[in-house]
Amino acid sequence: MTRIVVLPGDGIGPEVTREAVQCLELISSHCDLGFTFEEHDFGGAAIDGQGTPLPDSTLAACRDAGAILLGAVGGPQWDKSSERPEAGLLKLRSALGLFANLRPARVIPGLESFSPLRADVAEGSDVLVVRELTGGLYFGEKRLGADEASDLCVYSRAEVERIAHVAFSAARHRQKRVTSVDKANVLATSKLWRTVVVEVAAEYPDITLDHMYVDAAAMALVTTPRRFDVILTENLFGDILSDELSVIGGSIGLLGSASIGAEGPGMFEPIHGSAPDIAGLDIANPAGALTSAAMMLEHLGHSDLAGMLHHAIRLVLLDGCRTADLQGNARCSEFGTRVRSILKDRLARHDAHLELMAMNRGCCG
Repeated sequence: MTRIVVLPGDGIGPEVTREAVQCLELISSHCDLGFTFEEHDFGGAAIDGQGTPLPDSTLAACRDAGAILLGAVGGPQWDKSSERPEAGLLKLRSALGLFANLRPARVIPGLESFSPLRADVAEGSDVLVVRELTGGLYFGEKRLGADEASDLCVYSRAEVERIAHVAFSAARHRQKRVTSVDKANVLATSKLWRTVVVEVAAEYPDITLDHMYVDAAAMALVTTPRRFDVILTENLFGDILSDELSVIGGSIGLLGSASIGAEGPGMFEPIHGSAPDIAGLDIANPAGALTSAAMMLEHLGHSDLAGMLHHAIRLVLLDGCRTADLQGNARCSEFGTRVRSILKDRLARHDAHLELMAMNRGCCG
């Protein structure tokens, strides 16, 4: 039995998460995976209900979970709170040791026209950003005064080594290329970053490594995105570059992500924000949440089922069921229903195939 903690969060988070949970429930029930789901307050919703974005009860539940599914956090109503919803996210990542953020982005064949890039530039783009998630400026010492402010950026050799290993290991299952993105011509942390990445690369002779400054990488992502396979970078650069990369496929609403550590549960979430302006209207794109659910399945060892969910999402999009961010008029709930319909059919056919194989083995045995 696998216990999945669901953190719907704020804005459109509950809507898109609901569709993802229903897909996981369908798969779990059909395949007897034993998934159980329990919701907990997190983000702005937790501030309203319990006065803090990360209640102790939520953190305890996450520590004991097999996996965590997150919707989105934040909204203008908490801008003046003593502690913002996003602070809960940083605390959760740190508490669980989720140092590696994996953000895949690809242009889905058949949907090239939705990219803001020319079709011939966007076609075939398939990039994985491996972002260090618990170091750098976001976690460094902060000082804010009336006339001066500072944010301390610190990275240790160990932090760079462990995220580099994640990137090189991932590249072995892709096109075997890693581009390490830094600003080593200016920043001391980037000089250490580059040195350590080169040392780790020596342990992966089958992987090709190159380096780019972050400004050059930002330009190359929108001019020659196919030159990239795996991008390895630090926290701030990864945050910015992955958001830039997200639009290449047509909408930030399409993409999911995984945050993982050396041990314990992984956390899976769409990369989009809480979009409070459309919350409750049933028009958000749930594809990112569904893709995150597929990444969860893969992380839990169910790669074949993850592939079915990915395939169902793609078929629904190609069939023209698209939400407003993709110039369509489909409802969030409608998209999820269509995905589950395809999943039911695929799962039934999969069962029939397994039964046929078993019969054939019996005949030949």
